Amino acid sequence: MESLNNKYGPYVRNDVYGSMGRGELPLTERLLLGFAAFTLVPIRVVMGLSLLIIYYLICKVCTATKPPNRDEDDVQEDYAHMGGWRRGVIVTSGRFLSRLMLFILGFYWIQFNAKTGPREQSDRPGAIISNHVSYLDILYHMSSSFPSFVAKSSVARLPLVGLISKCLGCVYVQRESKSSNFKGVSGVIHERIREAHENKDAPRIMLFPEGTTTNGDFLLPFKTGAFLAKAPVLPVILRYPYQRFSPAWDSISGVRHVIFLLCQFVNHLEVTRLPVYCPSQQEQDDPKLYADNVRRLMAREGNLALSDIGLPEKREYHAVLHGNDCMPTVLHPKGD
Repeated sequence: MESLNNKYGPYVRNDVYGSMGRGELPLTERLLLGFAAFTLVPIRVVMGLSLLIIYYLICKVCTATKPPNRDEDDVQEDYAHMGGWRRGVIVTSGRFLSRLMLFILGFYWIQFNAKTGPREQSDRPGAIISNHVSYLDILYHMSSSFPSFVAKSSVARLPLVGLISKCLGCVYVQRESKSSNFKGVSGVIHERIREAHENKDAPRIMLFPEGTTTNGDFLLPFKTGAFLAKAPVLPVILRYPYQRFSPAWDSISGVRHVIFLLCQFVNHLEVTRLPVYCPSQQEQDDPKLYADNVRRLMAREGNLALSDIGLPEKREYHAVLHGNDCMPTVLHPKGD
């Protein structure tokens, strides 16, 4: 088991709940879970759903009679390019309600550390770059800067969440298939990064270049998509200190994770925002070098370990945890 943990270190859970959230818990922990399940969880669920519905209604009113912005192929549509009071209401209420949602989930205070450095007034970032630990990352970034995200195309069709994602200006991708619109999506991201860099009123885009979540102690290799536009980026590092249950979403099912998170009385989040990173000419000419240098900076400033494994190894680890010894070859794709 030790060799397994060493091989798949970025995805190993180290809290008392075990690798899949199914570990044998001490009596005190079971008592706390039982108490929270009958008292805290119902309150948090009702309040959380109420906030979601309230924000959906705000978005519904603000987008009424306003057609969404669409690309040439009608693949992407959003309300993030809508101006005036409507956009102001959507952003302001979205940031406030996102922070309130975090408060309901037990993040009563967030430790924030902004590191300063030399920068020019023109160094406007085209994208926010963050490590990826949990689905909670999205809530924090919504409360902080309300950026756009990359999301599955199916998200746009979800009740409540679909409209909210369009108001965020999410870029939709079809992850289930390698269709011909991949270049189109890459092009949209490239354009959005350039647009945000050149126009202060344009919606910012938030990217997780690791491509998947970790246990929060490691930083995986960065994909180059966020760095192809050659624009400056704003690195942000998230940490979730814990004593009982880790908010990291690594090797535990979504439903189980949400339940345990709701049962935890207090959760913690530490945020480190680094200065805007402006690429050198050499980095502009080599996106891989640009991505690697930003990654190493974030690892150093966030005290994170660098790991060379990625999503295929995460799938392998999950298969091992579920007792599947027959690793399909599809888990070892060639290339990026």
